[in-house]
Amino acid sequence: MKTQPARKTKQRDALREVLERSERPLSVNELLEAAAKRVDGLGVATVYRTVGALLGDGAIEAVEIPGEPVRYERANKGHHHHFQCEKCARVFDIAGCLENLRTLVPPKFRIRTHDVTLYGLCAACAR
Repeated sequence: MKTQPARKTKQRDALREVLERSERPLSVNELLEAAAKRVDGLGVATVYRTVGALLGDGAIEAVEIPGEPVRYERANKGHHHHFQCEKCARVFDIAGCLENLRTLVPPKFRIRTHDVTLYGLCAACAR
C-alpha cells in the first residue's frame, strides 16, 4: 500500500533545498543550522520528522560512519565513498572506488556490498 505524499511545508522545502545543494553528507545539527537561516523558528524535532519522511520517500539516504552521528545526503548520487576530517569531523563525498576488492576477500567468499571511509585532514584543516 502506497503512503500519501508528504505535506508541502516551508520547513520541508528548506531542508530539501539544503540537502540538494550540499556537496557533502550533513548531520541533523548541520541541517538544522543551515535550514534555520531560511525558516524562522525551525526546531530539531521538525528536522528529525522531515528527515524520516524524506528517508521514507527515498529522497535521501543515511550515511553511517561507526561512532559518529548519522548524516544524510540526497539519494541517487551513484556509488561513492566518504572522507572524514579528523579535526573538524565533517564528512565529504569522494568519487570512485577501490580497484579489485575481490583480491582482498578470502577464497570462495562473495562480496555483497561495501562502504569505505577514509580519514585524515580536509583541505581547510590541513592549512
